[in-house]
Amino acid sequence: MVEDEPSLSQAMKYSLEREGYRVDTAVNGTEAIQCFRSTPPLLVLLDLMLPQMSGLDVCKLMRSESTVPILMVTAKDSDADKIVCLEVGADDYITKPFSMLELISRIRAHLRRAGMPVTVPESPVVSAGSVEIDIAAHQVKIRGETVALSPKEFALLEALVVGAGRLMMRDRLISEIWGADYFGDTRTLDVHVKRLRAKIETNPHQPRHLKTVRGLGYKFDP
Repeated sequence: MVEDEPSLSQAMKYSLEREGYRVDTAVNGTEAIQCFRSTPPLLVLLDLMLPQMSGLDVCKLMRSESTVPILMVTAKDSDADKIVCLEVGADDYITKPFSMLELISRIRAHLRRAGMPVTVPESPVVSAGSVEIDIAAHQVKIRGETVALSPKEFALLEALVVGAGRLMMRDRLISEIWGADYFGDTRTLDVHVKRLRAKIETNPHQPRHLKTVRGLGYKFDP
């Protein structure tokens, strides 16, 4: 995955790893080519606008060396931009903002067409402080006790625990949990945070772990 915007790169990497993929990342064109040659990938997600070397040049060079599926990811959405990307060797084109579900669906489709594994089976367990999340089993334990969470509560807690100690912006959380094309009431996030606190905090009114960063988002302190 070649993406120079840190927040988007982290969100995409997190979502893809949750699906069982191993994700190698690069932040510019030169680094992308080095990574591509040292660890040949099954598929490439490539941003169009990159430092040092444009996404088009990277795509052209990769295509001259490999038949690996290449998906361009960019904010440009004109027909001319799409045609240029396809002409230099890209297999597909997805415009920002996009739903992670759509991205994962397209990745699976291209891997199937290329006769490659659709997923890499893994059973990751992530933890922070007294919280332990078994992603494969969709199970959460708080201080050793299993806690029942709704799918959205589970996904929200997972995102916060994976990013433990770091501020998670509201927009990023909404995009990750509800999709980039979500246009509903943003208070939905606050309601789910309140429900999570009731289930994981000893005192939900004075949370020890799930902290609010006023005006910005939330942070999970281990």
